[in-house]
Amino acid sequence: MPTRQKARTIDELSNQLSRASLVIVTDYRGLKVADLQTLRGNLRPTGGEIHIAKNTLTRIAANNVGVSGLDPMLEGPSALVFAFEDVVQTAKAVTDFVRTSRILSVKGGVMGDRAVSAADVDAIATLPSREELQARLLGMLVSPMARTLGVLTGPSRSMVYLLNARSEQPELAQAAD
Repeated sequence: MPTRQKARTIDELSNQLSRASLVIVTDYRGLKVADLQTLRGNLRPTGGEIHIAKNTLTRIAANNVGVSGLDPMLEGPSALVFAFEDVVQTAKAVTDFVRTSRILSVKGGVMGDRAVSAADVDAIATLPSREELQARLLGMLVSPMARTLGVLTGPSRSMVYLLNARSEQPELAQAAD
C-alpha cells in the first residue's frame, strides 16, 4: 500500500501522462540544480514541463493511464519532459539543451501510444513549427488563386495599357506639330 505522498505523486504523474502529447525520458545524472532551472525556463514558453520522479511510481502511473513503452527507458535516474502544447518546440528545447549542456541525455519517449527512440526525438525537433506549417499551407492555398486572378485580369490590364497608350498618342502628334 503506497503512502499518501506516493499516491498523490502517482495521481499527478497519471494526470500529466494522460494530458501530454509527447513524453521524453532523459537521464539527468550530473545535472546541477541551476541547469535544471534553466531547462525549466526554456520549456515553459513551449508548454512543456520537466519532472523528476521515481521510476517505480512512473511505471505505476503509466499502467494506470494505459501508456506503454516507457518501461525499458526507466532505468537509472530519469527525468520526464512532458509536451502539453507544441511537441516540436518542446523537443527542440530539450535537444538544444542536450547539445549545450553535454550532461543531459535523451533515452527516448512516448508519443501518443507509440514508443519513440532518442533519434526519433531528434527528428521531431527538426520538424518545422506549427506556425510555419500553417503559413506554408496558406501559401499553397493562396498561390493558385493568385495565379488564376493574374490570368483573368491580364486581358483587362492589357486593354487599359492599350487605351492609355492610345490616349497619349495624339498628344505626341500635336507636340510634334
